Formats: sequence, structure tokens, C-alpha cells
Amino acid sequence: MRLSHFWSLMNDEFGETYATSLAQHHVLGVLGDRTVAQALEAGESPRTVWLALCDAMDVPEARRLGVDRRPTR
Repeated sequence: MRLSHFWSLMNDEFGETYATSLAQHHVLGVLGDRTVAQALEAGESPRTVWLALCDAMDVPEARRLGVDRRPTR
């Protein structure tokens, strides 16, 4: 997963403002007691971080792949 896709998923699920706040302030034990931002800066895979956050925030499986978007013509 690319970092840009990670941020798209974050914004879709949590909204842009809350996603940013969540990334900077929510500490996840499974990521070594680091925030999302710290884990990403340390080189953790965006996919690993996303799945850890989904588990912590009880994001349903059906929404973990993001929003279906139809291509524009």
C-alpha cells in the first residue's frame, strides 16, 4: 500500500480533520507504543499501520478496503 492510499483510507473513514488528529495523537501498543505518524516516520508499512488502527478503532472489515469510486469519464 502506498502512503497516498493510506491517507485516502484515513480520510474516507475518519474525515480529514479527525484523521490528522488521530494520526498524531492516538498511540497504538501494537506499533511499539507509537502514534500512527511516528510509526510511519519510523518506516512501518502503511498497510500494517492501517490494519492496526482499524483493529484499535473497530473499523468493520467491509470498510477496511475503502470507498468504491466509479471512474470518471
